[in-house]
Amino acid sequence: MEVTIRQENKDDYAKVFEIIEEAFKNEEHSDHKEQFLVEKLRNSDAFIPELSLVAEVDNEIVGHILLTKLQIENKDQTFDSLALAPVSVKPEFQGKGIGAKLILESHAIAKKLGYKSIILLGHENYYPRFGYELTNKYNIEMPFDVPAENCMVISLTENGLDGVSGMVKYPAAFLE
Repeated sequence: MEVTIRQENKDDYAKVFEIIEEAFKNEEHSDHKEQFLVEKLRNSDAFIPELSLVAEVDNEIVGHILLTKLQIENKDQTFDSLALAPVSVKPEFQGKGIGAKLILESHAIAKKLGYKSIILLGHENYYPRFGYELTNKYNIEMPFDVPAENCMVISLTENGLDGVSGMVKYPAAFLE
């Protein structure tokens, strides 16, 4: 199966909405509103078009990933970072490496754009295979109460998290 990853465009929005809705439909740890979050993020200052990607198989969109701007703040400094939320794959295409391809391609593009790290809330058994570590290792805190094992960060560059600590400040769209 050949998978093509490309930047999302406006013509993809309706299909991406459906895929996200379908992918999270039976997810236990979900508010089932991820598709609406993506719509809000696309219309926010946090949106980076190059980091909204779709996966296609036989010219059909089967997956999507979105990385948006966020910051990590402490009393002395503010650090720019990214939020990975969400990554979605149509249920019948899950378990075939499509999510992994989206994640790895988004990492490569984010690094080229000069970003040093990505923060996410996700499955503790899935994301470590890509190099994600617990945020508490770096004294990075989430602004809401979630299990520590689901709060993760990855450095996209060598020493990309050196000196980084503080509270994650998500874009307003995440909190609406």
